[in-house]
This record gives sequence, C-alpha cells and structure tokens, in this order.
Amino acid sequence: MAIVHAERLTYDYMAQGQPPVHALQNLDFAVGSGFTVVLGSTGSGKSTLLQHFNGILQPTSGKLQVLEYTFEGGAKQSGLKPLRRRVGLVFQFPEHQLFEETVERDLMFGPIQFGAKPEAAAEAAREALAMVGLPSSVLEASPFELSGGQIRKVAIATVLASDPELLVLDEPTATLDPISRAELIRLLHGLCARQGKAVVMVTHRLDEVFVHADRFILMKEGRIVFQGGRQELIRRPEELEAAGIEIPATLRLAALVAEKTGAPLDALPADPEGWADWIAERLGMKAGGSAERPLDSREGD
Repeated sequence: MAIVHAERLTYDYMAQGQPPVHALQNLDFAVGSGFTVVLGSTGSGKSTLLQHFNGILQPTSGKLQVLEYTFEGGAKQSGLKPLRRRVGLVFQFPEHQLFEETVERDLMFGPIQFGAKPEAAAEAAREALAMVGLPSSVLEASPFELSGGQIRKVAIATVLASDPELLVLDEPTATLDPISRAELIRLLHGLCARQGKAVVMVTHRLDEVFVHADRFILMKEGRIVFQGGRQELIRRPEELEAAGIEIPATLRLAALVAEKTGAPLDALPADPEGWADWIAERLGMKAGGSAERPLDSREGD
C-alpha cells in the first residue's frame, strides 16, 4: 500500500516580477514501505519534492496523497500538525535542528510539542537514542560536544522520538567521513528492517545506497526519469550519467559480471569495499586478481 502517491505533481517557485521557476513537473510516483532512495544532481528538484511529503510545500497543480491527507494543486491546507508527527523530515544539515542544552531536552522537544507528558517524552527520548545506536550516557551531554557522526544520529533521533511512520531525509550523509556515512546508511536500513519504518532518502552517491535501497527514483530537471529496483537502475547507465549520478567503476563491472554469470546483484556485499572480491569470486579469481588454478592441477603436468 502506498504511503505517498502523486499524480501530475507540479510545483513552481514564484517571485514577484519574475517568471515562475518550474521546480517539479508532472510527477507520477508512489512510495510504500521499505527504503526508497531519490537520486539526482543539485537543482534536480529532490529537496523540493521531499518538502511536499509533510506539507511544508504544497502542489501548484496536480495531486498528492500522503497517508489519508490529500493535497490538490492550488488549494492550501492547514492544520497539518498531526501529519508532521507521522512524517518526520530531516533536513540536509540536521544538526541545525538542535538547539537545546542537552541531548535529552532536544529529543523530548518533539514529543512534548505533539502533546506527550514529560515522563512519556523522556521515555521516547531514550528509545529513539537506542534506535540510532547511541548509549544513554549521551542524554546529559550537549549535542555540540559530540562527534559529527554522533550529532547526525542525535538529529535523526529527534525526529524518531515522535514515532513517525515515514522518515524523510535530505542528504543525511553530507559532510560525514566514509565510516560515519556507512554507519548511518546501515542505521536507516535497520529502521526499515527491524522497526518497520518507511524511509525516503535523498542522495547523489549511488555507491553508498545501492545495496540497501529497495526502490530508486531518479530525477533530472524537475522530472522523474526512472523509478524501479537496483537491477533495472544499473541497466540505465546513460540515464544515470545524464542525471549527474556517477556510477563507480567497480559497480559498473559488478553489473556486467552479474549479467554474464547470472549472479543477482542483490548478493553484492553491503560494504562497497567488498565488491572487488565479489567480482573476483564470480570470475573464479583470487582477490589479488590472479586466476584460480583447477584443484586437480599439478606442477609439471
């Protein structure tokens, strides 16, 4: 069942005395459970699209259904506080959403705003912190005393504390080091697998999400040019490159090996560092690149 469904969704940015900027143009798509990744370069409309999911932006024309809320082009809706509890939006630099003196107070803020009592909000804070893999000792710390990866996790936990059904994240791995990026992607995948959350994430880094995502939406210049699974996506290298998405050479080779050997790309290791070994194994080679000798071969034969 679709959580978000769009029909000819269009959004224009309007400035006085200027022609409209067509940020989104006639989008038809659906988002269900699992991990959905929205790919696209800067200016493709990704961030504008995400802000429609909880009503921050509303369509200029077309129709958008989010849970039981319907947005019709040109008809502004208000009273969206219940929707914003159920659809949690994490902006591109989520640490900018932190403002309290301690992690605990930041985590409690959302639940209290949505009507929770302090005791319940404190319990929600502890549960959200556990979801992102941080110890309870962090609760009394200032969020700005933490590492970059920890701050990003706390920012995501502030949204999770309100128990949203859909978690929407705009470039959540931006500025993080490779280890922190990998940890965060595994965290988001786990929220889908273990917590039953639906996750929509924007990125332009195909390598970090390729194995984890259930579905991809590829955007270019305010339009959707592809939507589907990883097997179909990787068969569209021209469309990916035209949309400004770099395909890592190892992933390109893995796709070719999978096609030639019949090995499913779903079996790729979650960590891209393991892709070369996966390719070598499929080709009957050692990790160093040399071909395996048959087990019954002997020197001097």
